[in-house]
Amino acid sequence: MLRITDARTGELVDAAPARRGLTRVEARTQGFDPTNLRVLLVADLLVRALELGGTPVWAMLSGSSQQAELRAAGAALGVRPFEDERDAGTGLGEAQVLHVVADDDTTAPEGVRVAVAPVHGSPGAPDGTDPTALRLALLAHPRATPLRLGPEPLRTAADTLADWRSAVAAWAHHPSRPIPDPVRADLRSAWENDLDVPGVLHVLREVASAPDIPDGARFETYAYADRLLGVDLTRDLGSPA
Repeated sequence: MLRITDARTGELVDAAPARRGLTRVEARTQGFDPTNLRVLLVADLLVRALELGGTPVWAMLSGSSQQAELRAAGAALGVRPFEDERDAGTGLGEAQVLHVVADDDTTAPEGVRVAVAPVHGSPGAPDGTDPTALRLALLAHPRATPLRLGPEPLRTAADTLADWRSAVAAWAHHPSRPIPDPVRADLRSAWENDLDVPGVLHVLREVASAPDIPDGARFETYAYADRLLGVDLTRDLGSPA
C-alpha cells in the first residue's frame, strides 16, 4: 500500500486508507513556473501510483492564474488531464484527499499535504529538447530536494532515455519473460514508500546490468515501471535489433 509523508505532521500516512475507496488528488498551483510544473508532475505520479495499486482516483487541478499555460506544459511532459476545480462541483464522497502543493504554500485545506520543493530555472523544456527528458530530470531527485534546471541535468536525462529506449527496443526482440518477483517487489516497495521515484530508477539500472535476468524479463520490467514514470520507454519498439 502506498504511504506518503503528510507535510503537516512529517509522518507517513496511508495514501488510500479505505480499500478501493475513492481518493482525490488535488494539485494546488500558484501560476506557471518550474516549481508549479513540478507540483503538477508529482500529482500525476501520485495518481499513477494509486491507480497501479487499484485505487480509484479523482484528479483535480486548482489555481488562480496561468492554468492554460501550466496544463500545456504538463501535457508536453506526459501529465494526464486533471479536472478543473471550478468545474468539479461537490465532492464525490472521497475517502481521502491529498493536496499536492509547493512547500511554501500553507493555504491547503483539510487533508493530507504533499509538499514539493522549489525548482529554479525556466518552465518547460528548451527548444529542441525532448520534453520527456525534462520529466526524467525532475523525477531523478526526491520531491523534497530543491532543484536547479540547467543544460547538464537535461543532457544527462536525454542520454539516459536514449540508452534505455534503445535497450528496450532490443530486448523486445527476445521472447517475453515474466518480471522476476523480487524485482517487482523492489519496484513497488520503492514507489509505495513515499513515492520514491529515484529508488525506482535505481532498480531499473540494476535490472539493465543483472546477468541472471533474461532480456525478455528486462523488457517487461521497464514497460511495467513506465506505467508510473511516463517517459515513453517503449517509444522505439520496432527499430532494428
